[in-house]
Amino acid sequence: MKREGELDLRTTGAPEGWRGRLAAFAESPRVQRVIMTLIVVNAVTLGLETSATVMSAMGGVLHVIDTAVLSVFVLEIAAKLIGRGPRFFREAWNVFDFLVVAIALVPSAGPFSVLRALRVLRVLRLLSVIPQMRHVIESLLRAVPGISSIIAILVLIFYVFAVIATNLFGAAFPDWFGTVGASMYSLFQIMTLESWSMGIVRPVMKVYPYAWGFFVPFILIATFTMLNLFIGIVVSAMQAQTEEEHKEEMEAIEEAHTEESELIKRELGSLREELAEVRRLLEDRSRGAG
Repeated sequence: MKREGELDLRTTGAPEGWRGRLAAFAESPRVQRVIMTLIVVNAVTLGLETSATVMSAMGGVLHVIDTAVLSVFVLEIAAKLIGRGPRFFREAWNVFDFLVVAIALVPSAGPFSVLRALRVLRVLRLLSVIPQMRHVIESLLRAVPGISSIIAILVLIFYVFAVIATNLFGAAFPDWFGTVGASMYSLFQIMTLESWSMGIVRPVMKVYPYAWGFFVPFILIATFTMLNLFIGIVVSAMQAQTEEEHKEEMEAIEEAHTEESELIKRELGSLREELAEVRRLLEDRSRGAG
């Protein structure tokens, strides 16, 4: 039975020995809670550094905090690298953490000065530290194939409606529907429901009174139907992810029960052998006494 805060090296993929203990320590819940707290603190300090007033008052303190937090992140990544070895890069979240910290170590002077703004990417480490966020991201990645199909369908719908809109309204409204490209951009604005009625549709309807018969079906198809499909695919992916994790947990529990049952059987077998040996010795002693 593992105590709270300990990790099973067999499940982390870390080697045994001091390297395994180092990896287990770096990945323990207690250390990860500290890392999560430091990420939040670093997010606050990075936000404060954007204020000229705050920097003039306590810029030195903020730089010290930033350097200290970055040092802890580097030590954590180094501990995982030493503990796991090449296996560290087999997990995508480890690679993500490594790249985020590596970007922060690039000198922010000269041609790399633009990378100074990318220090805020360290905040994204919350995605890998908090299991609930990690679950959401993994679910979204699982939904990418389905989302790609919906995007392809949406592009096809946009193209068809853009060609129709160019033929119908291009002559009177060349800025909005003069070309297929302009029509697609205008339809994208309509799909987002940003000033679609007063900004585009009503002016068009003053010239073409029945233009609503074109725009309303487009909004229903492109906005509401596609949005529901997006939501449905993401929810389905999250449910599949949850079921898979639940299945893995059940398999781990069954495996643990099987191991415990085998251990109990072996112990019972040993007890039977010991009892048989004791009985034999007692019988031999009783025969000798007789």
